[in-house]
Amino acid sequence: MFKTILFPVDQSREAREAADVALNLVKMYQANLVILAVVEPEPEPGQEPHSETMTSPENVAELLAEAQGMFQDAGVEVKTMERQGKPAFTICDVADEIEADLIIIGSRGTGLTEQGPADSVTNRIINLSPCPVLVVP
Repeated sequence: MFKTILFPVDQSREAREAADVALNLVKMYQANLVILAVVEPEPEPGQEPHSETMTSPENVAELLAEAQGMFQDAGVEVKTMERQGKPAFTICDVADEIEADLIIIGSRGTGLTEQGPADSVTNRIINLSPCPVLVVP
């Protein structure tokens, strides 16, 4: 059913929790796993800085190595990718490029506000994705 699974990672606790789900599904379907880290471009003057869980160029290699090691320790072969861009758009572009059958992503629960649904990265991915998205709370 799932031949290629895309697992975007950042430094959030939710991404680490979603890794267990990704591991189980990759093993169950004997799927190829691609781990993606997206580095956001530097904000323009006057824009808000990135959140602390966003992946910066300084820590992307360490983050990818840590994620790759976790999966390899469990006997899963992994391909890692690093891209620069806006996370939701980049994740969906990579999913299309690698012909992913599933994206597994952690959710920080920031998509709901008192005014209704907010435009979270997860929400954007759900709306733009070329394949099914599994959101791990």
